[in-house]
Amino acid sequence: MQLVIFDLDGTLVDSVLDLCNAVNAARQSMNLEPLPEATVASYVGNGAPVLIKRAMGPHATDAQLEEALAYFLGYYRDHMLDHTRPYPGVVEALDHLHARGIKMAVLTNKPVRFSREMCKGLGFEKYFFQIYGGN
Repeated sequence: MQLVIFDLDGTLVDSVLDLCNAVNAARQSMNLEPLPEATVASYVGNGAPVLIKRAMGPHATDAQLEEALAYFLGYYRDHMLDHTRPYPGVVEALDHLHARGIKMAVLTNKPVRFSREMCKGLGFEKYFFQIYGGN
């Protein structure tokens, strides 16, 4: 094995609470009630625009979705590491692969700027020769 490519959210890190908080901050900015964490978690996995579209519901207009997405991204940028942590055993696995000289990368649909900031904030940047984001 010469290369291992990881997803970020839900694979290396548990980021659900920070994503949920950002979604609910965006909903609150639009005068909507918060959603339960489990509901938001079920919407995660296809990128921020899809997450916001699901969280805002079927009656949201394009303008409302755009406004909610902008709010979500701003809030998430400032709070994405409030509760996000590596899953148990991840750091040890990365250390092991790194020590064996295996090249590693991240490929995620999270925007690249957020992905790189998250990896840096968690001390992951030393493991990955490249971090690719959804944009």
